[in-house]
Amino acid sequence: MKTPRFSLLAAASVLGLFTGILPAQNATPDERARAMLARMTTEEKIGQIQQIHGPDEAAASEGRVGSFLNIVDPAISMKLQREAVEQSRLGIPLLLGRDVIHGFRTVFPIPLGTACTWDDDLAREGARAAAAEAAVGGYNWTFSPMVDISRDARWGRIAESFGEDPYLSARMAAAFVEGYQSPMPGRPKGIAACVKHFGGYGAAEAGRDYGSTPIPPRELNDVYLKPYEGGVKAGALTVMSAFNELDGVPCTGSHFLLTEVLRQRWGFEGMVVSDWESVVELTTHGFAKDHREAAMRAINAGLDMEMTSHSYRDYMADLLASGEVSMATLDERVLAILRVKYALGLFEDPYGPAFDAKKYLLPETLALAQRTAEEGAVLLKNEGDLLPLGKGVTVAVVGPLADAAHEQLGTWAPDGRDADAVTPLAALRVKLGADRVIYAPGLTYSRDASTGGFAAAVAAAKKADVVLCFAGEESLLSGEAHSRADITLPGEQEALVQALAATGKPVVLVLMTGRPVAIENLRGKVPAILAAFHGGTMAGPALANLLFGDASPSGRLTVSWPMASGQEPIYYNHKSSGRPASYGDFVPIEKIPQGQLQTSLGFKNSHIDLPPWPAWPFGFGLTYGKIGYSDLELSAKKIGMDGVLTVSATVTNSGARAATEVVQLYVRDDYGCVTRPVRELKGYERVSLAPGESKKVSFTLRPEDLSFTHIDMAMGPEKGTFTVWIAPDSASGLEGHFSLE
Repeated sequence: MKTPRFSLLAAASVLGLFTGILPAQNATPDERARAMLARMTTEEKIGQIQQIHGPDEAAASEGRVGSFLNIVDPAISMKLQREAVEQSRLGIPLLLGRDVIHGFRTVFPIPLGTACTWDDDLAREGARAAAAEAAVGGYNWTFSPMVDISRDARWGRIAESFGEDPYLSARMAAAFVEGYQSPMPGRPKGIAACVKHFGGYGAAEAGRDYGSTPIPPRELNDVYLKPYEGGVKAGALTVMSAFNELDGVPCTGSHFLLTEVLRQRWGFEGMVVSDWESVVELTTHGFAKDHREAAMRAINAGLDMEMTSHSYRDYMADLLASGEVSMATLDERVLAILRVKYALGLFEDPYGPAFDAKKYLLPETLALAQRTAEEGAVLLKNEGDLLPLGKGVTVAVVGPLADAAHEQLGTWAPDGRDADAVTPLAALRVKLGADRVIYAPGLTYSRDASTGGFAAAVAAAKKADVVLCFAGEESLLSGEAHSRADITLPGEQEALVQALAATGKPVVLVLMTGRPVAIENLRGKVPAILAAFHGGTMAGPALANLLFGDASPSGRLTVSWPMASGQEPIYYNHKSSGRPASYGDFVPIEKIPQGQLQTSLGFKNSHIDLPPWPAWPFGFGLTYGKIGYSDLELSAKKIGMDGVLTVSATVTNSGARAATEVVQLYVRDDYGCVTRPVRELKGYERVSLAPGESKKVSFTLRPEDLSFTHIDMAMGPEKGTFTVWIAPDSASGLEGHFSLE
């Protein structure tokens, strides 16, 4: 029987106070990690690079594991940590990881919805609140944020992303990292963030998860790598390698990504963990002949810790003996892991806060989740100022998402509970009184192909002043391995909306989804459309407040909203064709006369059945105010390579209601040594405006903000002329011009 080892000597080792063995606590994490490494056996080093799914007390007590993930019982997490700290020879604490993607017990809107707030501070506070709940649940590491650029709404994991733009995604990445890693009760250094999936995972062909990502090197630098860099520069302690391959090399075995870019170019000193079994999947890719070779390729590329599969554990000793992996390489991998553990303060306090269910669902956390859902909802259409509704109306509440607690939580919310979620139906009954809410769902769930409930839904609509139709997707229709080829509304939802519109009653279509959905057949049939995405625990009260004017919509799209599935991928910052289409060029296919010559429509970069632009562009969103832009000013027409340009405009709310406008700055490099995007986002600011109020909004541009990868692969700005816009979205705005000399 083992005797407890939490003696004075062990305590000194753990706390870093035993002089002559470990440096003092005020030493850097790297210094402390190196001192610990010098005391470790080869077997203990191999243990640190292994992450295990599910509890294994023997591995913890014998120092044969560096991390566990998905230990759902806090008591078991505490026991495993005690085994590692008090029973193993060196008392090295464990990293305990979990997918805390958009909240823990309190579920926030999916990241795509949070990004639509364009509110860095709110995103940071949400991540901090999620981390505080996760810490109470026994975790000190989250596998978030996911920062993959997502230009294709068919891809299921677009729900977890911040959208299609590298600048906005980099800012959101930094906000999430700072939130997770900020001080909180019981975790004075927060919990470790994990920037994922490195890299380019969101560019999967046809939107099919895990697929190849054919990204040209220049586009990889200028677009896809930017959000990861934003998270790393914000201090992320960990990074996760991606499932996909880039240019023939799977990311988990990519020396270019994991060493040359991440460590050498960006100076990253944290640790890299594989995605789930992605080390052994190097064999499935055809990049390694067996698991032994897969382990060799991954560790030599720069992969520190293997998630769940066991190729490191099984083959590392043999690879060291054969010389295929050097001891210096293993030491570097272990040092990265130890640095993270020291940086988190786990050697000072390995246990964190005691479990207390009363720390979940705190009023301030619920209020923060509700505010995020309010700010992240995007008003796409409001014909005749139908919204906000008057408090005296009677509403028909229809649709499969109106009272679907589980579905509104969205993808990757494993610790959320349906019973905690407040649905739109429940919130509306509280706000209006049950007597003014007529409920008839019409469909029982989003994929319901039966029309048996239509008659009751239509009858309810006829009795009401306004119809509120909550349509969209179940949570399982988005997320990992849940890509869709057809992103129209599933089941008979489109037919239900058509039937409701045919009653002549005004219909407000509220879309609760994990992605943009193609609703071109409905755009002209309903006067108001609100994109709410999956809004989490407090989606119901948030939507009720927005619909009745107790909150004002301020969300803006962070992905272009397609007309049809066949337009995907579609994104605003595309390159110009040599034959670009303009808004006046498109002729609807049904209006093309029969028997025309091949040349009759011209030769433009467009489909013949749909134009090349989206239903709603990136950055779009309406408010309850009347917003106008005027008086664009540039501080100079020319700037040098050491200059600064200030671009400003006046934004006015001439409406009768207060509003928050998201003012956006875009730039186009008019010509260059390589082709450049038609627009690029370079700044944004949320501006609150009272009725009748005007504010001057200014942005600063420096030459480094205009950098891109040149024809020789060098990075930097290039002299030439530029177009600049201050705008409400990526397809409009006030236009100016300047040159860089």
